[in-house]
Parts: sequence; structure tokens; C-alpha cells
Amino acid sequence: MTLLQAIILGIVQGLTEFLPVSSSAHLVLTPLLLGWKIPAEQVFPFDVLVQMGTLVAVIIYFWKDLITILRGFFEGLLRKQPFGSEPARLGWYLILGSIPAGVAGLFLKDMVEQAFSSPGATALLLLGTAALLITAEMLGRRTRSASDFNWLDALVMGLFQAVSIFPGISRSGSTISGGLFRQLDRVTAARFSFLLSIPVMLAAGGLGVLDLLEVANLASFLPVMIIGFVTAGIIGYLSIRWLLKFLTRRSLIWFAGYCILLSVISMVVYYA
Repeated sequence: MTLLQAIILGIVQGLTEFLPVSSSAHLVLTPLLLGWKIPAEQVFPFDVLVQMGTLVAVIIYFWKDLITILRGFFEGLLRKQPFGSEPARLGWYLILGSIPAGVAGLFLKDMVEQAFSSPGATALLLLGTAALLITAEMLGRRTRSASDFNWLDALVMGLFQAVSIFPGISRSGSTISGGLFRQLDRVTAARFSFLLSIPVMLAAGGLGVLDLLEVANLASFLPVMIIGFVTAGIIGYLSIRWLLKFLTRRSLIWFAGYCILLSVISMVVYYA
């Protein structure tokens, strides 16, 4: 992997991890569309590092919220009032919403790994993301705000997150859609979606780092990949800020159209 490839893929990861267009699909399809032949032994460690970069981005962006949630969560436990405050309840909602993806990851690991090796399947699944976004915009009335958020909203969004373990199904797109199906407004759904990404990304990143340590010759290409990590983090932070502003005025339909276009182009290139 060259320095230019690492920077471009870092930008791609940073943009698409939080925009509802599937970062996993873009990491699979970008080398295909640009005709890159990245060595197979470098693909996995790079994916792990750039995903950790976007994890750092979301933690930094929501740092104050996370401190408030953690403080409220543990204070609630100490006072034997685990649901006594809004931050404490939000902490439990994040735990509840993370369970479905964890279970799905354990039972569908082999199937997911096969999907990651198939650009054709990934391109096809992008149409699933587009369908989710369009349906959510059509059916979601967006009449409920953060003050109305409850455990069922967290569970539904968690179930939608579980679907997104397949490349091509956007994590943010599916979870935000789940929130819209629960009649949440776009910004409330997006904020919980981003917070919900943290436990899953921490777990996946931790397992990925353990596997990363076993990669042969890692030190030889690690410096270039660290550039991708930093790039993904910076662009990811900016993407979160931009999307939250965008969703106050615009719908998800724009992203659905992009997913359809990318899917069609990718399938033409792949099957031609």
C-alpha cells in the first residue's frame, strides 16, 4: 500500500463511517473502482486501524456527553437507583442497543467474512441501504425528540445496527432509519446512532488489535497505515459535525440516491 492509497482510503473511511452510505462497502469497492491491487495481508490491518481512527473521532466529538453518561450511570449504581437520571438511563440504553450487534457478530462471523471478500455482494447490499433510507423517510413522521427517547427506541435501533455487520449495509444509515421508524426526529436518531457506534467499535477494535499483533511483517507497512488512521480520525470528526447540521434541514434521500448510483457503477465494473 502506498502513502497516497492510505490517505485516500483514510478519507473514504472518515467520510463514510458516519454518513449513511456504508464505510465497509467503500473500503471494499474503492480499490476495485480505482484498479488498485493492495496485498491481501495489508487489507485487514489497514481496515482495523482506520476504523480505530473513526472511533477516536466519535469519542472526541461526544466527549462531554460520554463523561455525563458514565458519571450518571455509575452514580445510579452506587445510589441503587440505576434508572434515576436521564444520563444513567442513556447508559443502559447504549448497553441494550449494543447487544443485538454483538450476538449477530458471534453467530454470523463466517458469513460476514465471505461477504467482505465479494465486491459483487457488497455492491448489491448497498441497494439494501438505499431501500432502508427511502422507506424510513417515507414512513417516519419525526414527531419525537430526545426527551421522548426510551428503551424500545434503543432496542429497535440496536436491531437495525445488527443488520449492518454486512458490508454494504450502512451502520449509521440502518440505525438512523430504525430511529425514524420509531418516529424520532433525524438529529435525535443520528446522535444516538453515533453514541451507539462506540461500544460496538470498541469491541470490534479490541478484537481486531489482538489479531493485528499476529500479522507477519506488520512493522514494514505500519508507518503508512498510521497515516490512514490519522486521516480517518480527522475526516471522521468533521463528518459527524457536518451530518448533524445537514440533518436539521435535509433528508436521507440524497444518500439513498448516492448508494444506488455507487451500487450500479460497482456492479458494472465488477461484472464487466
